[in-house]
Amino acid sequence: MLKINNIEVMYHHSILVLKGVSLEVKDENVVALLGANGAGKTTTLKTISGILKAEVGEVTDGTIELDGIRIDRLSTEEIVRLGVTLAMEGRRIFEHLTVEENLRVGRKGGGIQKDLDIVYSYFPRLKNLRRQTSGFLSGGEQQMLVIGAGLMAHPRYLLLDEPSLGLSPLLTEEIFKIIGRIKIEAKTSILLVEQNAIAALNVADYGYVMENGKVVLDGPAEKLKDNEDVKEFYLGLSQIGGRKSYKEVKHYRRRKRWLG
Repeated sequence: MLKINNIEVMYHHSILVLKGVSLEVKDENVVALLGANGAGKTTTLKTISGILKAEVGEVTDGTIELDGIRIDRLSTEEIVRLGVTLAMEGRRIFEHLTVEENLRVGRKGGGIQKDLDIVYSYFPRLKNLRRQTSGFLSGGEQQMLVIGAGLMAHPRYLLLDEPSLGLSPLLTEEIFKIIGRIKIEAKTSILLVEQNAIAALNVADYGYVMENGKVVLDGPAEKLKDNEDVKEFYLGLSQIGGRKSYKEVKHYRRRKRWLG
C-alpha cells in the first residue's frame, strides 16, 4: 500500500501548498484525485515521486510510506526502483526521438522487446508509429507515449497527471479504457489526477477531492458520483439536473457543507 500521512509541502521556504494531505492507494486499485486548478493535486504527485526537490519544494511535515517503508526522504531514482513512477502532464517526451526511442530511454537490462510488446498491446497506434519522430505526434498519441514510457519501468504504482488534458471526448474515453485494462492486466495501482471527474470516477475504485491544499472529501467512487456536492461542483449538475456554474455558488457554501 502507498500511504500519504498528513503531508505538508512548502515552496521557497515560504509558500505552504499542501496543508496536511492524507490519502491511501491500495494494491491493484485506481484512486482518483480531483479538484480545480491550484488545488494541490500535481504537487501531491511530485511529492510522492520525489521530484519536488528539483522545484525548490520541501516536505515540512508528515510522511509517505510504501508497504510501511518511508520513502519521502529518498531520491527520485530510488523511488522508481521501488516501483513508483510518475507520468507527467504536458506530454513530457523527447520530441526529437522516435516513439520507440522514447520508450527505450532509461530502460536497462534484458527483456526490452517484451516490454515494448506489452506497451504496444495497450497502444497499437504507437506500434504503427514506432519509427515516427515523436514531436509530430498528435496530442492523444503523445499522451499514449507518456503512459507507455511509464509502463516500461514496471511500476507497482503509476502516478498519472491529467491524462485527458486537451484530448477530444473520444480519445479521453479510449485513454480511460486503457487505464482500466492496465489495472487489471498489469496489476498496477494507479493514482490518477484529473479535472474530468466523470471519466476519473468511472474508472476509479476510490476518490479524493482536494481544495486549497487540503482533502475536503473522500469515499468510494460510486458514492462520490452520487454525492450532491460532487454532482454540483465537479460534474456540473444541480439537484434538479441542470447545468450550474461554479461562479454561481459562494465558495464558503461548498466548504461549509464538505467540512461540516
